[in-house]
Amino acid sequence: MEQKNVLIIYTDQLRRDVLGCYGGHEVLTPHIDSIAEEGLALDEFYTPSAVCTPSRGCFMTGRYPHANGAYRNGVPVGMQEHGFAEALHLAGYQTGYIGKWHLADHKESGDLLGEYNPLGFEDWKDKVEFGHCKSVIRTQDGIRPERCVGDERTYTTDWLADEAVSFMEQRQKEKPFLLMVSIPDPHQPHEVRAPYDTMFDPKRMEIPESFYDREIPDWAERDTWGRNHYFPLGIFEREGHLARLKAQYLGSVKCIDDNVGKMLYYLKINGLWDNTIVIFTTDHGEYMGEHGLLEKNNLYESVYHLPLVMHLPGKAETGVRSSTYLDVVDFGVTLSGLAGIDYPFAVHGTDKSEDLLKGEAHYQRELYIHPSDVPRAGILTEDYELAYVGRGNTGEIFHDHVLFDMKRDPLQRRNLYQEEEYQAVVEELTRKMKEHHRKYRTPKRFLPREVWY
Repeated sequence: MEQKNVLIIYTDQLRRDVLGCYGGHEVLTPHIDSIAEEGLALDEFYTPSAVCTPSRGCFMTGRYPHANGAYRNGVPVGMQEHGFAEALHLAGYQTGYIGKWHLADHKESGDLLGEYNPLGFEDWKDKVEFGHCKSVIRTQDGIRPERCVGDERTYTTDWLADEAVSFMEQRQKEKPFLLMVSIPDPHQPHEVRAPYDTMFDPKRMEIPESFYDREIPDWAERDTWGRNHYFPLGIFEREGHLARLKAQYLGSVKCIDDNVGKMLYYLKINGLWDNTIVIFTTDHGEYMGEHGLLEKNNLYESVYHLPLVMHLPGKAETGVRSSTYLDVVDFGVTLSGLAGIDYPFAVHGTDKSEDLLKGEAHYQRELYIHPSDVPRAGILTEDYELAYVGRGNTGEIFHDHVLFDMKRDPLQRRNLYQEEEYQAVVEELTRKMKEHHRKYRTPKRFLPREVWY
């Protein structure tokens, strides 16, 4: 059987509900939607850590953050770790990576990455930590990221798409390829090149209901990534500030979609579409005003719930909505299953390729939120989310543990943790959390005391 090429397009901080295939209507995303229309869209894809480095480490290695080493931003993935790129390389693939890496340290660029673990990617000359710069200039000495907003040739998203096409043009024709293109947008700073910067009118932006909530948990109010940092109650032009940021965010998403179209067009006109698995996803979501927050982390469900669309030529029916639950740690071994190769490394995830191809859901959702640099932990099921907090990034000890009824209160605006009728639910979910962290040996220093096993 001929091995399929693999193209993974990986964005940063993308809300799933801005995409048309996930119900979005404020920005048109026809190219990303076409992957779902001609393939498969997952409705239950989650990350155990809604922070860049930890989520990326889980995605790449199939192991939880405390095990692979990359448990917070700025901490490199362990040198002993393996990943799906290495598995495909061993199976004869040419492997390449272009774009944001964020699994080394905050100074990673060019040759400096040589001392870190490439996780099986051979061609990685353009794997850099851009620092979310908005343009890239290629010079005789290499590439130089810039903070100024570029044009259609130098703007980071455009530049990476062009580099992806160049890689595919210059690939070794006798080998299948795995190419991962990691786009730093739509992560902040929320600026995008013309004409995308004026494409969306701030006055027409939809504002989340929970943006206006008066009472939220102490950690959501006061911690580093809390409401007081972004949209404290009572500030001048509070709603207008969010609307202006969101207009730029949507412009970034539109730019991404157009560049996805550029890569898909190359595959189609060069006869590669029918022999290439194409995957589009992100590392974590973006609150964009929910509960008065921006960015990620914290404990609300939306930043853990991710988009994932896949073109699976010759393997699955088109236009499938899959309810199979997939954790980010399942990704690598599942990709290997879809590609028809063995995965020779130990992982915390499970190969769910057969479930995806059959359109079945043998696994119920049971996401365990893993702590990053502060002791927090949670569990998210089809019915509830329970989360425990401890010390925050500011050093403050927080106390507002939360329980949300996900069916009756999907926007997570009513905390049930202290209510008597829900104490049996709290006890059962707490037991499951302790069992999970005992099984995977999460160090107790990372966990709130309530979850110590």
